[in-house]
Amino acid sequence: MCAASSGGFTLETRNLVFLHYKEKQAIETTQRLNDQIRISPVRVIDQDGEQLGVIPTAEALRLAMEANLDLVEVASDAKPPVCRIMDYGKLKYERKKKTSKNTKQHQVQLKEIRMRPKIGKHDIEFKLKSARKFLEQKDKVKFNIMFRGRENAHHELGRTILGEIQEQLSEIAKVEQAATMASGRNMIMVLAPRS
Repeated sequence: MCAASSGGFTLETRNLVFLHYKEKQAIETTQRLNDQIRISPVRVIDQDGEQLGVIPTAEALRLAMEANLDLVEVASDAKPPVCRIMDYGKLKYERKKKTSKNTKQHQVQLKEIRMRPKIGKHDIEFKLKSARKFLEQKDKVKFNIMFRGRENAHHELGRTILGEIQEQLSEIAKVEQAATMASGRNMIMVLAPRS
Protein backbone atom coordinates (compact mmCIF):
# COMPACT_ATOMS: atom_id res chain seq x y z
CA MET A 1 0.00 0.00 0.00
CA CYS A 2 1.22 3.37 -0.92
CA ALA A 3 0.48 6.22 1.44
CA ALA A 4 1.61 8.90 -1.00
CA SER A 5 -0.93 11.65 -1.16
CA SER A 6 -1.70 14.35 -3.68
CA GLY A 7 -4.57 16.77 -3.32
CA GLY A 8 -6.30 14.93 -0.48
CA PHE A 9 -6.40 11.57 -2.30
CA THR A 10 -4.16 8.63 -1.53
CA LEU A 11 -2.74 6.87 -4.56
CA GLU A 12 -4.73 3.74 -3.72
CA THR A 13 -7.98 5.75 -3.49
CA ARG A 14 -7.25 7.44 -6.81
CA ASN A 15 -6.71 4.07 -8.53
CA LEU A 16 -9.92 2.63 -7.09
CA VAL A 17 -11.88 5.72 -8.06
CA PHE A 18 -10.39 5.61 -11.56
CA LEU A 19 -11.34 1.93 -11.98
CA HIS A 20 -14.83 2.58 -10.64
CA TYR A 21 -15.19 5.56 -12.99
CA LYS A 22 -13.94 3.47 -15.95
CA GLU A 23 -16.85 1.05 -15.38
CA LYS A 24 -19.31 3.95 -15.49
CA GLN A 25 -17.66 5.70 -18.44
CA ALA A 26 -20.50 4.86 -20.84
CA ILE A 27 -22.85 7.08 -18.83
CA GLU A 28 -23.09 10.69 -19.95
CA THR A 29 -22.54 13.01 -17.02
CA THR A 30 -24.28 16.31 -16.53
CA GLN A 31 -23.41 16.34 -12.84
CA ARG A 32 -19.98 15.83 -11.36
CA LEU A 33 -19.44 12.41 -9.90
CA ASN A 34 -16.69 10.42 -8.21
CA ASP A 35 -13.22 11.76 -9.12
CA GLN A 36 -14.68 14.78 -10.94
CA ILE A 37 -15.52 16.29 -7.54
CA ARG A 38 -12.43 18.40 -6.73
CA ILE A 39 -13.65 20.47 -3.77
CA SER A 40 -12.97 19.16 -0.28
CA PRO A 41 -14.70 18.90 2.19
CA VAL A 42 -18.27 18.12 1.08
CA ARG A 43 -21.58 17.57 2.85
CA VAL A 44 -22.56 13.93 2.28
CA ILE A 45 -25.96 12.24 2.21
CA ASP A 46 -25.91 8.43 2.15
CA GLN A 47 -28.01 6.09 -0.01
CA ASP A 48 -30.74 5.96 2.70
CA GLY A 49 -31.13 9.76 2.73
CA GLU A 50 -29.36 10.29 6.07
CA GLN A 51 -26.83 13.11 6.43
CA LEU A 52 -23.32 11.97 7.27
CA GLY A 53 -22.12 15.53 7.81
CA VAL A 54 -19.22 17.47 6.34
CA ILE A 55 -16.35 15.10 5.53
CA PRO A 56 -13.31 15.13 3.22
CA THR A 57 -14.03 14.16 -0.39
CA ALA A 58 -11.61 11.22 -0.25
CA GLU A 59 -13.52 9.76 2.71
CA ALA A 60 -16.84 10.29 0.89
CA LEU A 61 -15.47 8.49 -2.19
CA ARG A 62 -14.27 5.61 -0.02
CA LEU A 63 -17.77 5.29 1.53
CA ALA A 64 -19.35 5.32 -1.93
CA MET A 65 -16.99 2.62 -3.22
CA GLU A 66 -17.60 0.43 -0.17
CA ALA A 67 -21.32 0.61 -0.93
CA ASN A 68 -20.51 -0.08 -4.62
CA LEU A 69 -22.24 3.18 -5.56
CA ASP A 70 -21.27 6.61 -6.93
CA LEU A 71 -20.64 9.92 -5.21
CA VAL A 72 -22.78 12.48 -7.08
CA GLU A 73 -22.65 16.24 -6.56
CA VAL A 74 -26.28 17.35 -6.21
CA ALA A 75 -25.85 20.96 -5.07
CA SER A 76 -22.64 22.55 -6.33
CA ASP A 77 -23.65 26.09 -5.29
CA ALA A 78 -23.97 25.23 -1.58
CA LYS A 79 -21.14 25.91 0.87
CA PRO A 80 -19.80 23.20 1.21
CA PRO A 81 -21.14 21.39 -1.89
CA VAL A 82 -23.71 18.66 -1.20
CA CYS A 83 -22.94 15.17 -2.51
CA ARG A 84 -25.09 12.08 -2.43
CA ILE A 85 -24.09 8.42 -2.44
CA MET A 86 -26.29 6.76 -5.07
CA ASP A 87 -26.36 4.55 -8.16
CA TYR A 88 -25.89 7.15 -10.89
CA GLY A 89 -26.66 4.70 -13.73
CA LYS A 90 -30.04 3.91 -12.17
CA LEU A 91 -30.77 7.63 -11.75
CA LYS A 92 -30.00 8.33 -15.44
CA TYR A 93 -32.12 5.36 -16.52
CA GLU A 94 -35.12 6.54 -14.47
CA ARG A 95 -34.81 10.09 -15.83
CA LYS A 96 -34.64 8.83 -19.40
CA LYS A 97 -37.60 6.51 -18.84
CA LYS A 98 -39.65 9.34 -17.33
CA THR A 99 -38.97 11.74 -20.21
CA SER A 100 -39.63 9.10 -22.88
CA LYS A 101 -42.86 8.11 -21.14
CA ASN A 102 -44.10 11.71 -21.36
CA THR A 103 -43.24 12.03 -25.06
CA LYS A 104 -44.69 8.72 -26.24
CA GLN A 105 -47.81 9.02 -28.34
CA HIS A 106 -49.66 6.18 -29.94
CA GLN A 107 -49.32 6.11 -33.72
CA VAL A 108 -52.73 5.06 -35.06
CA GLN A 109 -52.45 2.12 -37.43
CA LEU A 110 -54.93 0.55 -39.81
CA LYS A 111 -55.18 -3.18 -39.08
CA GLU A 112 -56.75 -5.38 -41.74
CA ILE A 113 -58.85 -8.46 -41.07
CA ARG A 114 -59.60 -10.58 -44.14
CA MET A 115 -62.53 -12.97 -44.50
CA ARG A 116 -64.49 -14.91 -47.07
CA PRO A 117 -68.31 -14.84 -47.41
CA LYS A 118 -68.59 -18.52 -46.37
CA ILE A 119 -66.78 -17.93 -43.05
CA GLY A 120 -67.99 -19.99 -40.09
CA LYS A 121 -69.59 -18.57 -36.93
CA HIS A 122 -66.64 -19.54 -34.72
CA ASP A 123 -64.21 -17.95 -37.17
CA ILE A 124 -66.19 -14.69 -37.05
CA GLU A 125 -66.00 -14.75 -33.23
CA PHE A 126 -62.23 -15.24 -33.43
CA LYS A 127 -61.87 -12.33 -35.87
CA LEU A 128 -64.07 -10.17 -33.59
CA LYS A 129 -61.76 -10.94 -30.66
CA SER A 130 -58.77 -9.73 -32.70
CA ALA A 131 -60.65 -6.62 -33.84
CA ARG A 132 -61.69 -5.82 -30.26
CA LYS A 133 -58.02 -6.02 -29.18
CA PHE A 134 -56.95 -3.66 -32.00
CA LEU A 135 -59.70 -1.17 -31.19
CA GLU A 136 -58.79 -1.18 -27.48
CA GLN A 137 -55.22 -0.31 -28.52
CA LYS A 138 -56.71 2.72 -30.36
CA ASP A 139 -56.04 1.33 -33.85
CA LYS A 140 -58.49 1.39 -36.76
CA VAL A 141 -59.71 -1.91 -38.19
CA LYS A 142 -60.42 -2.57 -41.86
CA PHE A 143 -62.61 -5.60 -42.56
CA ASN A 144 -62.10 -7.04 -46.03
CA ILE A 145 -64.42 -9.72 -47.39
CA MET A 146 -62.95 -11.28 -50.52
CA PHE A 147 -65.31 -12.75 -53.14
CA ARG A 148 -64.13 -15.35 -55.66
CA GLY A 149 -65.88 -16.98 -58.59
CA ARG A 150 -69.58 -17.72 -57.88
CA GLU A 151 -69.35 -15.94 -54.51
CA ASN A 152 -69.43 -12.67 -56.49
CA ALA A 153 -73.14 -13.20 -57.12
CA HIS A 154 -73.88 -13.13 -53.35
CA HIS A 155 -72.75 -9.75 -52.05
CA GLU A 156 -75.63 -9.82 -49.56
CA LEU A 157 -73.69 -12.47 -47.56
CA GLY A 158 -70.82 -10.00 -47.13
CA ARG A 159 -73.19 -7.20 -46.10
CA THR A 160 -74.82 -9.50 -43.52
CA ILE A 161 -71.43 -10.47 -42.03
CA LEU A 162 -70.23 -6.85 -41.88
CA GLY A 163 -73.54 -5.73 -40.37
CA GLU A 164 -73.20 -8.39 -37.65
CA ILE A 165 -69.62 -7.31 -36.94
CA GLN A 166 -70.65 -3.65 -36.75
CA GLU A 167 -73.42 -4.54 -34.28
CA GLN A 168 -71.09 -6.65 -32.10
CA LEU A 169 -68.46 -3.89 -31.87
CA SER A 170 -70.83 -0.90 -31.65
CA GLU A 171 -70.02 -0.20 -27.96
CA ILE A 172 -66.27 0.35 -28.63
CA ALA A 173 -66.18 1.32 -32.33
CA LYS A 174 -67.82 3.69 -34.76
CA VAL A 175 -68.09 3.24 -38.52
CA GLU A 176 -65.56 5.34 -40.37
CA GLN A 177 -66.29 3.85 -43.79
CA ALA A 178 -69.53 1.92 -44.38
CA ALA A 179 -69.51 -1.43 -46.18
CA THR A 180 -68.77 -0.78 -49.87
CA MET A 181 -67.49 -2.79 -52.80
CA ALA A 182 -63.91 -1.96 -53.76
CA SER A 183 -62.11 -3.20 -56.87
CA GLY A 184 -65.04 -5.45 -57.86
CA ARG A 185 -64.05 -8.44 -55.70
CA ASN A 186 -63.65 -6.99 -52.20
CA MET A 187 -66.18 -5.55 -49.76
CA ILE A 188 -64.57 -3.19 -47.24
CA MET A 189 -65.70 -1.62 -43.97
CA VAL A 190 -63.50 0.49 -41.66
CA LEU A 191 -64.15 0.87 -37.93
CA ALA A 192 -62.45 3.45 -35.70
CA PRO A 193 -62.27 3.35 -31.89
CA ARG A 194 -64.70 5.54 -29.95
CA SER A 195 -63.00 8.45 -28.19
